[in-house]
Amino acid sequence: MRAFPLILGWLLIALMVFTSPVHAQQAETGAEPPAYSTLAALLENEESRQQLIDQLRGMADEAQPQAVEEVSAEPSLPRQLAQATSRIAGDIGSQFGDAVGAMAGLFTGGVEDSTFDTAAFTSAAINLGLVILATFVLFVAFRRLAKPLFTSVSQWSLNGAGLTPVLRLVICVALAAVVDVLIVALAYVGGNLIATFAVGETGELSTRASLFLNAFLVIELLKVGVRMLFSSRYEGLRLLPISADEASYWNRWVARLIGIVGYGLMVVVPLINAYLAPTLGESIGTLIMFVAFIYAVTVVLANRVRLRAAINEKASRTSMAATRVSLQLFARTWHFFALAYFLMVLVLTLTRPADALPFVLFATLKTLAAVVVGLLVSSLLTQTIGRRIRLGDDLRRKLPLLEPRLNSYVPNALRVLRTVILIAVIMIVLNSWGAFDLATWYASEAGRGLVGKLVSVAVILVVAVAVWLGLASLIEHKLNPETGGGVPSARARTLLALFRNALAIALITMTVMIVLAEIGINIGPLIAGAGVLGLAIGFGSQKLVQDIITGIFIQVENAMNTGDVVTVGGVTGTAEKLSIRSVGIRDLSGTYHIVPFSSVDTVSNYMREFGNHVGEYGIAYRESIDDAIEQLQLAFEDLQASEEHVHKLLAPLTVAGVVALADSSVNIRVVIKTTPGDQWGVGRAYNRLVKLRFDEAGIEIPFPHTTLYFGEDKAGQAPAANVRVLESRATKKQTDAASSTAHGDGQEITNPEHEKPSDGDVEVT
Repeated sequence: MRAFPLILGWLLIALMVFTSPVHAQQAETGAEPPAYSTLAALLENEESRQQLIDQLRGMADEAQPQAVEEVSAEPSLPRQLAQATSRIAGDIGSQFGDAVGAMAGLFTGGVEDSTFDTAAFTSAAINLGLVILATFVLFVAFRRLAKPLFTSVSQWSLNGAGLTPVLRLVICVALAAVVDVLIVALAYVGGNLIATFAVGETGELSTRASLFLNAFLVIELLKVGVRMLFSSRYEGLRLLPISADEASYWNRWVARLIGIVGYGLMVVVPLINAYLAPTLGESIGTLIMFVAFIYAVTVVLANRVRLRAAINEKASRTSMAATRVSLQLFARTWHFFALAYFLMVLVLTLTRPADALPFVLFATLKTLAAVVVGLLVSSLLTQTIGRRIRLGDDLRRKLPLLEPRLNSYVPNALRVLRTVILIAVIMIVLNSWGAFDLATWYASEAGRGLVGKLVSVAVILVVAVAVWLGLASLIEHKLNPETGGGVPSARARTLLALFRNALAIALITMTVMIVLAEIGINIGPLIAGAGVLGLAIGFGSQKLVQDIITGIFIQVENAMNTGDVVTVGGVTGTAEKLSIRSVGIRDLSGTYHIVPFSSVDTVSNYMREFGNHVGEYGIAYRESIDDAIEQLQLAFEDLQASEEHVHKLLAPLTVAGVVALADSSVNIRVVIKTTPGDQWGVGRAYNRLVKLRFDEAGIEIPFPHTTLYFGEDKAGQAPAANVRVLESRATKKQTDAASSTAHGDGQEITNPEHEKPSDGDVEVT
C-alpha cells in the first residue's frame, strides 16, 4: 500500500508521455485531404489568385498575435497530465461501456457488427479444443522422451572436467535450449498436421487453429528462455545461481504470466473479435492486461523482503567491494525496477494497442539477453583470470616478485572489465526500450571519437603495464643471485633499486601525459606549468635541490652502498636504505636515522677493499717487551689456526712497537689487516687470545691498585702496624659444621662469642 501512490504517479506520467505522440499521429492521419482541384482552379484565374494572395496576407497578419497568445497560453505540465489522464480514463470507460453493450447485444441481437452463430461457435470451439489438446500431448510426450538427455547434460555440467564451470554451464544450457526448441518445433509441426488433416475440413488449416499454433510457438519459445534461467528440475542447466525451490517458484510465476498475456492477447482476443464483437475483444484485451498487471504487482510486493534477503546474502559472500555494494543497492531497489517495468508494459498496451505487444516482447528479450550475457561474461572472466596466477617453479625461482605483482594487477583489471561490461549492458538495455539509439550514437562523430579514445587509453595503459613488468622483471633478474651474474655487488643493488624507482616515476609521468593528450587535453600548458613550478621549487627549496645533487654525486662516486658501515653526518651505522635525497642508517643500538645528503660533508666508509684492527696492549713496567711481542705473535698464530677467522685475514700481523710509556703501563700497538667489515669481529677474537697468552706466560696486564699509607713521625719513620689476620666467621662456621657432620653427631656447633677488633687491629677476611 505504501508503494501505491508512487505506482499511480508513474502511471500518470507514463500515460502522458506515451499518449501525446499517439494522439498527434491520429490527428495527422485523420485530417481531410486538401481540395487540390479547387486550388488549381483558383490559381488559374488571375483575379481570384490576387484575391487569394491578399486574403492570405490578411490572415497572416491576424494569426501572428493569436500565435503569440497561444504560445503564452500553453498549458502547464500538471494540466497536460490531467488532460492525458482524463482522456485515458475516458477511453477505458468507453471500452468497458462498449463491452457491456456488446454483451447485451449478443443476446438481444442489437449489435450490428456481431456475427455470432451458436452452432458455428460450438463446432469451432470443439475443433480448437482438439487441436490444443493434441498439441500439448505431443509437447509433453516429446519432453518426456528428451528427459534422459537433459539429465545427462545436467550431470556433465555439474561434474564434468576439462573446462571451467561457467564455460561448461553455458555449453550445456545452449545444448539443452536447442533440444527444447526442437521439441517445441516438433509439437508445433505436429499440431499443424493434426489441425490440417484430422480436425475440421481435411487439407485446410483453419484460422482458429493457426492463431493458437502461432501463439503456442511464440509462448513456448519464451518459456524456453525462462527455463534457461530458472530450470527447476535440472540444476546443471540453470544459469542463475539459486536453489531448486526458488527456481521452481519463479519459473511457475513467469510461465503463468506469459501464458495469461500471450494466449489472452494472441488467441482469445482475436477469436472474440471474429465471433462476437471487436469492441468486446478490445475490452477483454484491456481487462487481461489489468489482471496481469495486478497479478505481477502482487507477486513482486509479496516477495520483496524475501528476495532482498537472498540478494544481501549473496552480497555478503562476494569478495569485491564494488560488487558487494552494487548487490546491496539492487537488493533495496529491485522491486521498484520490476514495478516500473510492468507499469511501462501496461501503459504501452493502453496507449499503443496495435504494436505494444511486439515492442515489449522484443525489448524484454533484448534486455534479458544483454543482462544474462553480461553476467556470464563477468563470471567467465572471474573464473578465468580472477583466480590466483601460479607461475612455473623455474620462472618463480628466477623472478620471485613477478607472481605477486601479477596477482596485484589482476583484481584491478577485473574491476575495469566489469565496469565496461556494466556500461555496455546499460546502453543495450536503453537502446532496446528506445530511450537511447546506440547505432546512431556510434555512427556519430562524438560516439566514434569516444569509443576510439577509450580504446586508445586502454591500449596505452596495457602497454605501460607491460613495459613496467618487463623492465622490473629484468631488474629483479639482475638482483637475483641465483639467476643473474652471481651475487650482485652493493653498488649494483643500490643503483638498480634507484633506477627502478626512477623508472616507475618516469613511466607514470609519461603515461599520464600521453593519456591526457589522447583524451583531448592540451598538455603544452601543463608541461610549461610544470617547468615554472619546478623552477619555483628549485629557488624555494634549495635544501631539497642540494640533497638531490649531492645524492647524485655520492652515487656516481660510489661513496657508499646499501649494507655498508659508514659514518655520515656524525652517525655511524649500517646504510639500510639509499635514495636520491637521503640515506637511512641503523646504528649499533638499533636506532634508525635518516640523514639528508645536504647535511653530509664527509662520508666515512668502513667497507672499502679491506679493514684494519688496530689494537694497543699495555704491560707492566717490570715485564719484558720482547716476551710480550712474542706472545702477541703466538696469539695471532692461534687466530690463523681458527677456521672461523682464517679466511678473514689478508696479511701477517704488523707490530708497530711501543707507542706509549703510560702512567702504569707500556703500550704496544699491532695492526691486523682483514676483509672489509670483519675488522671488529677479528679484533674481538684476537683480544681473547691475547688475554689467554699473557695469562699463560705470566705477563701482567696493569690494572688499578690501592696503596695504604700509615703516615710518618717527625723522625721520618713509620710506626709499626699491628696487623692481625682473622679467620672469617662464616668460614669457621662452615668448617665446624663439616667436622660435626664427619663425626656423625648431626649437631650444629656455633660459637656464641663475637669478638670485635681493637682500634689498632685490621681484619682481613
